[in-house]
Amino acid sequence: MNRVTGPRLLLALLLVTLLALQLRLWFGEGSLRHGLALQQNVAELEQETERLRDRNRLMAADVADLKQGLDTVEEIARRDLGLIRDGETFYLVLDRDVAQ
Repeated sequence: MNRVTGPRLLLALLLVTLLALQLRLWFGEGSLRHGLALQQNVAELEQETERLRDRNRLMAADVADLKQGLDTVEEIARRDLGLIRDGETFYLVLDRDVAQ
Protein backbone atom coordinates (compact mmCIF):
# COMPACT_ATOMS: atom_id res chain seq x y z
CA MET A 1 0.00 0.00 0.00
CA ASN A 2 1.04 3.48 -0.70
CA ARG A 3 1.57 5.92 2.15
CA VAL A 4 -1.19 8.24 0.87
CA THR A 5 -3.65 5.49 -0.03
CA GLY A 6 -3.79 4.02 3.53
CA PRO A 7 -4.99 7.17 5.33
CA ARG A 8 -7.42 8.01 2.51
CA LEU A 9 -8.89 4.52 2.63
CA LEU A 10 -9.25 4.76 6.40
CA LEU A 11 -10.84 8.21 6.10
CA ALA A 12 -13.27 6.96 3.44
CA LEU A 13 -14.18 3.96 5.62
CA LEU A 14 -14.79 6.23 8.61
CA LEU A 15 -16.96 8.59 6.53
CA VAL A 16 -19.05 5.69 5.20
CA THR A 17 -19.48 4.38 8.76
CA LEU A 18 -20.47 7.84 10.00
CA LEU A 19 -22.95 8.23 7.15
CA ALA A 20 -24.48 4.81 7.88
CA LEU A 21 -24.86 5.67 11.57
CA GLN A 22 -26.43 9.03 10.75
CA LEU A 23 -28.91 7.40 8.38
CA ARG A 24 -29.92 4.95 11.09
CA LEU A 25 -30.21 7.77 13.64
CA TRP A 26 -32.54 9.85 11.47
CA PHE A 27 -34.46 7.30 9.36
CA GLY A 28 -34.12 3.74 10.70
CA GLU A 29 -36.07 1.84 13.31
CA GLY A 30 -35.42 3.39 16.69
CA SER A 31 -34.62 6.73 15.03
CA LEU A 32 -35.63 10.09 16.41
CA ARG A 33 -38.56 10.30 14.02
CA HIS A 34 -39.70 6.80 14.96
CA GLY A 35 -39.45 7.71 18.65
CA LEU A 36 -41.57 10.83 18.17
CA ALA A 37 -44.19 8.81 16.29
CA LEU A 38 -44.29 6.29 19.14
CA GLN A 39 -44.68 9.05 21.72
CA GLN A 40 -47.60 10.50 19.76
CA ASN A 41 -49.17 7.04 19.53
CA VAL A 42 -48.81 6.58 23.30
CA ALA A 43 -50.46 9.96 23.94
CA GLU A 44 -53.41 9.03 21.70
CA LEU A 45 -53.79 5.67 23.42
CA GLU A 46 -53.72 7.33 26.85
CA GLN A 47 -56.52 9.68 25.80
CA GLU A 48 -58.57 6.75 24.49
CA THR A 49 -57.94 4.84 27.71
CA GLU A 50 -59.13 7.77 29.80
CA ARG A 51 -62.28 8.08 27.67
CA LEU A 52 -62.98 4.38 28.16
CA ARG A 53 -62.37 4.68 31.92
CA ASP A 54 -64.96 7.46 32.10
CA ARG A 55 -67.43 5.36 30.16
CA ASN A 56 -66.80 2.40 32.48
CA ARG A 57 -67.39 4.60 35.53
CA LEU A 58 -70.75 5.71 34.13
CA MET A 59 -71.71 2.13 33.35
CA ALA A 60 -70.71 1.01 36.85
CA ALA A 61 -72.89 3.76 38.30
CA ASP A 62 -75.81 2.58 36.14
CA VAL A 63 -75.30 -1.00 37.29
CA ALA A 64 -75.22 0.12 40.93
CA ASP A 65 -78.45 2.09 40.41
CA LEU A 66 -80.13 -0.88 38.76
CA LYS A 67 -79.16 -3.13 41.66
CA GLN A 68 -80.59 -0.71 44.24
CA GLY A 69 -84.15 -0.34 43.08
CA LEU A 70 -86.84 -0.45 40.49
CA ASP A 71 -87.10 3.35 40.09
CA THR A 72 -84.11 3.38 37.77
CA VAL A 73 -85.49 0.48 35.76
CA GLU A 74 -88.79 2.33 35.35
CA GLU A 75 -87.00 5.52 34.35
CA ILE A 76 -85.04 3.69 31.66
CA ALA A 77 -88.19 1.92 30.43
CA ARG A 78 -90.02 5.23 30.18
CA ARG A 79 -87.18 6.97 28.39
CA ASP A 80 -86.07 4.21 26.00
CA LEU A 81 -89.17 2.07 25.57
CA GLY A 82 -91.99 4.59 26.02
CA LEU A 83 -93.49 2.91 29.10
CA ILE A 84 -96.91 4.21 30.09
CA ARG A 85 -98.60 2.78 33.16
CA ASP A 86 -102.28 1.90 33.42
CA GLY A 87 -104.29 4.98 34.32
CA GLU A 88 -101.67 7.42 32.99
CA THR A 89 -102.40 9.71 30.07
CA PHE A 90 -99.75 10.35 27.47
CA TYR A 91 -99.52 13.79 25.88
CA LEU A 92 -97.26 14.48 22.92
CA VAL A 93 -96.36 18.15 22.57
CA LEU A 94 -94.90 19.11 19.22
CA ASP A 95 -92.65 22.11 18.71
CA ARG A 96 -94.04 24.41 16.00
CA ASP A 97 -90.66 24.78 14.29
CA VAL A 98 -90.16 21.04 14.08
CA ALA A 99 -93.77 20.28 13.06
CA GLN A 100 -93.64 22.47 9.95
